[in-house]
Amino acid sequence: MNAEFADVIAEDAGSLAALHDRELSADMIAALREAEFPSCLGLMPATAGAVAAWGAMADGIAGLPANPDAADLDALASEYAAIYLTGAYGASPHESVWTDDDHLTCQAAMFEWRDIHAAAGLATPDWRQRPEDHLVLQLLHVALVARRAATADFADRTKVWRRLATILDEHTLRWLPDFAARVAARAESPFYAALAVLTATWADGLRDLIAMQLDEPRPSREEIEARLRPPATAVIEEHPIAFMPGAQGPSW
Repeated sequence: MNAEFADVIAEDAGSLAALHDRELSADMIAALREAEFPSCLGLMPATAGAVAAWGAMADGIAGLPANPDAADLDALASEYAAIYLTGAYGASPHESVWTDDDHLTCQAAMFEWRDIHAAAGLATPDWRQRPEDHLVLQLLHVALVARRAATADFADRTKVWRRLATILDEHTLRWLPDFAARVAARAESPFYAALAVLTATWADGLRDLIAMQLDEPRPSREEIEARLRPPATAVIEEHPIAFMPGAQGPSW
């Protein structure tokens, strides 16, 4: 991917992060309409599923009130809270909840992302307010990496994209499709249902594009899970000592 396209990916990721970051305002709705979102995204749909996701997002925006009043904005804020703040829809924006055996926040994924962000020089806010494995911070990480790729030489750019591919495989794309499916099934707002699906589809499309540019096939989900599975510990079988008649007993 050339520098110009890397900048486009960074802009896309930043735009998606902003929409997941806070509830919609009248100004945000107007800006989405003016930009003709999501057709303004640089990463265009390449599959039938992506075309459907882009279309649903356009419909979701078209269905928003052109001049929202306080009641309209309150309803959107309530929907945002149900997804991102209160857990009312059981669709947490934190990776830990999806990958931890007990579905708890602030687990292994959070600490892994803390290291990932730190290695990239990304300063994260207070984890008590927004843990490092939050969807918004993952999208902002993609934006940061893409901007780095835009200014790197060819060899370093390849390393940057390969590292991002690994992060998408081992983190974001392990849980984001499930998050999107849950939101799409339970959200009352067509906008937020479409946003979740669009984001997951966009991330999957980005991973496909990286694979194509690197000329390296994407690993399957089973291969990724096997890679992340802790190594099995050797099991030492214990065999009971059989009593043999006439055998000499222990000496004291």
